Amino acid sequence: MHGLWNLQTLWFVLVCVLWVGFMFLEGFDFGVGMLLQLVGKNPEERRAVIHSIGPVWDGNEVWLLTAGGATFAAFPNWYASMFSGFYLALLLVLLGLIIRGVSFEFWGKVESSRWRGVWEWAMAVGSFLPALLVGVAFANIIRGVSLDVHGNYTGSFFDLLNPYALLGGVTTLLLCIAHGASFLQLKTFDPVRARAAAIGRIAGPLAALAVIGFVIWTLADASTISVGLWIAAIVAMGAVAAAAGLAAVGRSGWAFISGGLGIAAVVATWFFALYPNVMVDSNGSAYNLTVFNAASNHYTLVVMTVTALILVPIVLIYQIWTYYVFRQRVGRSGPTESAPPTTGAGV
Repeated sequence: MHGLWNLQTLWFVLVCVLWVGFMFLEGFDFGVGMLLQLVGKNPEERRAVIHSIGPVWDGNEVWLLTAGGATFAAFPNWYASMFSGFYLALLLVLLGLIIRGVSFEFWGKVESSRWRGVWEWAMAVGSFLPALLVGVAFANIIRGVSLDVHGNYTGSFFDLLNPYALLGGVTTLLLCIAHGASFLQLKTFDPVRARAAAIGRIAGPLAALAVIGFVIWTLADASTISVGLWIAAIVAMGAVAAAAGLAAVGRSGWAFISGGLGIAAVVATWFFALYPNVMVDSNGSAYNLTVFNAASNHYTLVVMTVTALILVPIVLIYQIWTYYVFRQRVGRSGPTESAPPTTGAGV
């Protein structure tokens, strides 16, 4: 049954939701990591920046692991084609995540400025790679890649570095930087907060321009444009533009919310532009992988659906509780219960 309501479409939507969660939560993590050296001018300030995401960064990465696991279980043919075709690009993403994770764990092990400097730069590089390459990967999936009859990618690594894909990478990179700048304004004190605000006033408009360009290009090249794609595209462009304006006037809380909405809408644009495909053959539609021919059997999808209905609410409750517990701003020595007088704070 290939109607609108079926388990294949349901799991396509759920995979989209998992990517939204990853890009929203890990997006500001990546942004904070990339901004570490720019907003932290001394060891105490850099400590505060790291502590702002220290309790949550590893939990945020769970969304990526779950998205990958859900794709493997629900759409094994999609998973196989994507991970074999984009092997080098995804290996670089994994390498960045490993370097980043190790940097968090090793940073405080030795009381040495040289030791900590190495791991701070590792944190920045480890945040930069996935922030850029996730956008490159999804842009290529939307644009289409060369597939054979078995769904295997037949192009080269350099075929993935086309202008549309590079714009997609720059878009996610700038979104993460702007999102991270807004988050730091909510979690730190001056002077770190002031530097983050200054970066946000620059990164916000650049992210908005990149999103608008990417979305317009996506709409122009789309073979079919659904109502959902139009809605997601309009929300994406409007939200990131609003976030840039809010950041410019110092409304960091609303800028963070609006920027997060923009990120969610950009991810929704990816999936609306794809559906019902999951991998597009650039040589024609004959070898396209769809939610139907790439999906697992009905029984597997039923078991996964029941499991998700039980476990996902538990995970969400736990993660919300974690953010509530660590909601305070972070000072030079760690989390602080009350903030000193600041200007322009608040939503």
